[in-house]
Amino acid sequence: MRVGSAQTRLVVLRGNSGSGKSTVAKELRAAYGRGVALVSQDLIRRIILKEKDQPGGVNIGLIDQVARYSLEHGYHVVLDGIFYADRYEPMLAGLVCDHLGRSRCYYLDVSLEETLRRHLTRPQAAEFGGDQMRDWYRPRDLLAGIRERVIPETSSLQQTVTQILAETQLLQGATAD
Repeated sequence: MRVGSAQTRLVVLRGNSGSGKSTVAKELRAAYGRGVALVSQDLIRRIILKEKDQPGGVNIGLIDQVARYSLEHGYHVVLDGIFYADRYEPMLAGLVCDHLGRSRCYYLDVSLEETLRRHLTRPQAAEFGGDQMRDWYRPRDLLAGIRERVIPETSSLQQTVTQILAETQLLQGATAD
């Protein structure tokens, strides 16, 4: 079933834990204002469902439904999460295929060393440590059937946000709020 409209934007931000996905997502919304739904894998999987990340997890369908509902109601959607390719690609591919508007996928490619360094500055550092981050880390876990723009760790937050805003044309017709 086709979702959204030609005017809605779908932005998928993927990468390892601590790569900056949520920070980029928040900056994209701040640049746009109202009308951007942030659909966070962490919020849905860890907070709402308190589910471990596993193949076939309930969170996969719920993330899909929240994104589709938001697009259907005229919101732009920024999806952010680790979204391991082997578990989430079918859902992401269906969403991208069904979306009537502009869809862009990005992979934040950050080394394990930099991921661990960044993690120390986050509130989540009190919840889980470096050993868990190492267990979760998958280098360049790119999607096989969906084109993703790889953003290197050398790209600053501002450079990354500016690039995504330009490529998605998210700010076309935006009203600051």
